[in-house]
Amino acid sequence: MKVLVTGAAGFIGHHVARRLAETGRCEVLGVDSLDAYYDPALKRARVERLAGVEGCRFVQADCADAEKFPALVAHWRPDYVVHLAAQPGVRHSMTHAPAYTRSNLEGFATVLEACRRTPPRHLVFASSSSVYGAGTVAPFREDAVTDQPVSYYGATKKANELMAHSYALNHGLNITGLRFFSVYGPWGRPDMAPTLFASAIRAGRPLPLYNAGRNRRDFTYVDDIVDGVVKVLLYPPAVPPRPSYRIYNLGHNRPVETLLFVQMLEELLGRKAEVELLPPQPGEMLETGADLTRIQAEVGFTPRVPLEEGLRRFVDWFQSYYPPDAG
Repeated sequence: MKVLVTGAAGFIGHHVARRLAETGRCEVLGVDSLDAYYDPALKRARVERLAGVEGCRFVQADCADAEKFPALVAHWRPDYVVHLAAQPGVRHSMTHAPAYTRSNLEGFATVLEACRRTPPRHLVFASSSSVYGAGTVAPFREDAVTDQPVSYYGATKKANELMAHSYALNHGLNITGLRFFSVYGPWGRPDMAPTLFASAIRAGRPLPLYNAGRNRRDFTYVDDIVDGVVKVLLYPPAVPPRPSYRIYNLGHNRPVETLLFVQMLEELLGRKAEVELLPPQPGEMLETGADLTRIQAEVGFTPRVPLEEGLRRFVDWFQSYYPPDAG
């Protein structure tokens, strides 16, 4: 079977593309624009890892290109599509909204239109726990009200869910959205908490913790996320011609305070952090937590990697990829 993975040079995307190709059942085409939001060298290193896997190819392309991307899909005719390309970052979205409009709204609109013209058996796309906004009580359930996201990033992901619903309803597509919760692990983005925290601790730099470190996050190891994506992808929600649209939480369901997360990193790195306790940051949620009842019942997904083990694997990778003299 042929699977198209967008965002294949990204953190989650390259893990998903690699896992699918390694099954021996899939021919994978990875697509990514290699955007310079963070150092493209890390993205190129991920692409090099994909190049070593049989059955996996990579093409540099922009999902928001309304002419070239649909043509690529029409030419390759994938059986399945995993759309993970997006402009990430809650805080960044507060000051760089146009980038999110192009990547997350125009880009997803182009992906949906490409799938309308060349329908796959199943389209799975990345949403986010950021759609749960003001007034939502953890653990978050998929049927909670999600019309008050507190960041522009969250607003674009909520828009993606509505866009996907309309395409499933009006064009007979099978589509599933996955609300990811604080994914971490090897090859993670440099702007995410694990790498930022580990870098500051190792270099002895001050480590600012917003909301005095009391924010609670449902940290989910990347291998568990990949397991969920692959399980959901290969089991479409309905048999055509009956279209279907689903939303699942994909998390770990064991939120921890940021301060505890930092303490675990301190132990693994063998250094104490110079913590600066600060007020809450605008646009951030104080707590996230995934209710997994729906995805466990319908797909059989259960996260397996505890935070202690996942952080150890992350630190091993961090120490090897970023030499100590890099800070």
